Amino acid sequence: MRGQVVWITGASSGIGRALAISLARHGVRLVLSARRLEQLEQVQAECLAAARGLLAQKDVLILQMDILQLEKHQAHLYSVLNHFERLDVLVNNAGRSQRANWVDIDIQVDRELFELDVFSVVHLSRLVVRYFLEQNGGRGHIVATSSIAGFSPVPFSATYCAAKHALNAYLTTLKLEQRKLDVTIFAPGPIATDFLMEAFTATKGGKVGDSTANQKRLTAERCGELFAVAIANKMDLSWCGLFPVNAMAYCGRSVTLTKILAQFMTEKTLMKIRDGKL
Repeated sequence: MRGQVVWITGASSGIGRALAISLARHGVRLVLSARRLEQLEQVQAECLAAARGLLAQKDVLILQMDILQLEKHQAHLYSVLNHFERLDVLVNNAGRSQRANWVDIDIQVDRELFELDVFSVVHLSRLVVRYFLEQNGGRGHIVATSSIAGFSPVPFSATYCAAKHALNAYLTTLKLEQRKLDVTIFAPGPIATDFLMEAFTATKGGKVGDSTANQKRLTAERCGELFAVAIANKMDLSWCGLFPVNAMAYCGRSVTLTKILAQFMTEKTLMKIRDGKL
């Protein structure tokens, strides 16, 4: 992938940051997007250091953006193309998780989470796919950070699980319609990032505000490396996590095995696994 241009949203921290650094090590040119400019500048510096001379500062573009401002997506795409004159891969990584009881969730929370985790991704991806169709004969690569919860639901995250299921369906359908296009769904399990600080709750405007510091989770760095491998190999679907997360993800691909697991695991057990406490 050396020399290719990869645009990563949600690149200021967590999985997005780790992915950017992993790609930079191999000379991949980058567009880093998020709302927080200062953090993006720090990630840019880390990418240049990791590249060890393979990249110059002009090869790592900072593009500050709010993914929810759909009306600016086209202008942001033009900014990428004006700078690099090409785009090879779009990585839709921006999003938020959730912790909430199903019966308590305000419908406005459902709408806001879907706007961020689904509709903003679909909107930006459609613009980029149109560019691929017009300029590259339909060849290009659309990537999204989904979740194991996107095909194996977990308790107390109903809206988040539903959003990731929807995103997976959108992207799978895209692959069926555009056979020349590469589509990668990357589905991490519990990862050691600060995502719980910003996670949705059941009420509008609420945030969980918890840390994952003392939980046993896969590191963001390892996740970013595996994410880069999935992109480089143009995998349709890939997931990662510490045991027993991967085993449960495989079982989650089978309705029968999912039902069997459900007989032996209570919601408390599933939450302990999800929070790195088991």
